[in-house]
Amino acid sequence: MIRFLVEPAKASPDTVVLTDAQTGQTTTRQELLEEAQKVARLLLERRVVAEQRVLMCCLDTKAFLAWFWGTMWIGAVPVPVSTMLTEKDYDFLLEDSRAVGLVVSTELRESIGKATDHQPFLLWTQIDDEVPDLEGKVELGGPFPAVDDDIAFWLYTSGTTGFPKGAMHRHIDLAFCTDMYAKSVLDMNKDDVIYSVAKLFFAYGLGNAGYFPAGVGARAVLNPGRPLPEDISDHLRAHRPTIFFGVPTSYGQLLSSEIPDDTFESVRLAVSAGEPLPADIHRRFKQRFGVEILDGLGTTELAHIAISNRPGRSVAGTSGTVVDGYEVSIRDEIGNEVAEGEAGMLHIKGESVMVGYWNRTERTRQALVGEFLATGDTYVRNSDGTYSCLGRSDDMLKVGGIWVSPTEVESCVLELAEISQVAVVGAEDEEGLVKPKAYVVLEATSKDTEISTLVQEHVRSRLAPYKYPRWVEIVDELPQTATGKIKRYLLRS
Repeated sequence: MIRFLVEPAKASPDTVVLTDAQTGQTTTRQELLEEAQKVARLLLERRVVAEQRVLMCCLDTKAFLAWFWGTMWIGAVPVPVSTMLTEKDYDFLLEDSRAVGLVVSTELRESIGKATDHQPFLLWTQIDDEVPDLEGKVELGGPFPAVDDDIAFWLYTSGTTGFPKGAMHRHIDLAFCTDMYAKSVLDMNKDDVIYSVAKLFFAYGLGNAGYFPAGVGARAVLNPGRPLPEDISDHLRAHRPTIFFGVPTSYGQLLSSEIPDDTFESVRLAVSAGEPLPADIHRRFKQRFGVEILDGLGTTELAHIAISNRPGRSVAGTSGTVVDGYEVSIRDEIGNEVAEGEAGMLHIKGESVMVGYWNRTERTRQALVGEFLATGDTYVRNSDGTYSCLGRSDDMLKVGGIWVSPTEVESCVLELAEISQVAVVGAEDEEGLVKPKAYVVLEATSKDTEISTLVQEHVRSRLAPYKYPRWVEIVDELPQTATGKIKRYLLRS
């Protein structure tokens, strides 16, 4: 934490580290340090001690980062959670994490509802930007003398398989991800301005706009609101970021919008993660906005991206190559390494792999295989050294005894101008056999007449016949997690 908060403030206290995208209000390094110290004093007054958890349900503002660093200052553990959940979800997260405190943005207090009632461990609730100044009343020493292996923060999985789990990360993970990815892959530096569609509560967003900029001296532009294409365009044109972090869903929405083609004029790098970026979106984005998207693979359990495309060498339809410091193994169902070009489950080894899931021993044992994390993704290593995702291992479909990748079918469907979004899952026919089914969201200008036939004929003309969706259902929207991932388990059910 000293590298990310204390040393920057000491070296250059008046340098702007944060800008509010909506108001333009700025925060200097010294001001952020002082805000974090205010949080630390409040926590000490409330007798919070090292290793206790503080649940954070906060919008993307300086208050989020003040609480994140301020909680670490005393050796306690910040647990950022999604701002888009229900009262029932927050009730579960509070009880599961055994948090002694809850920090919440005023705008989100209603969503929490009665989740704080009858919690066996929760002692207090605090509005994130209403921290009293206790300087002179509460003595504050230096930061907690944490070692690399101490738990620094938790992040809950986004629930694509239905049930969130608390992934525990160490202090060393912050520096490792910053050095191996932000600096080595993106060459992020003090001259960069960062804008992330992914929110700070998400592992991807926490690195993007949280500890990456702090660790390299860059400035982050935070948007506390929803990532609407028109707002994103306004923010980019006003604040001129140089690195843009998005997710496939947001890139698709930007392409479907009528924002100006020069929106990304200041951006030198665009990054995508969360789920595989369709090759067609990669191509169309570069064609329209003139910016190459670097798709990558990261998970909550890895803290950030471990496989990534490189600037100037981005290969559409792939996750790129292995980031320095990580090791990749693709294995079959019994754990043997598969040959190049063969599909298997992706395993990743690296310093940032989580310690484990909180109170989920069996799931931890399933996920951690020796020093490797079993990601649950089906991947293939290509002859050029890049890696391609074939979908979640539990999303793969076996049709007529042959594996079908939903991702491959989705990429094909998205080639149609009439389609804005698509998700392909398995469904049973009248004989109980699994076949692909496509849920599609239409572009605003599309007419839904003969869409099923259009989609089916297009896929059959481009892919093997057994891969075409036997059913096509038009929906207004696809169920998504707060981080933009499709909740396929809801579609399957």
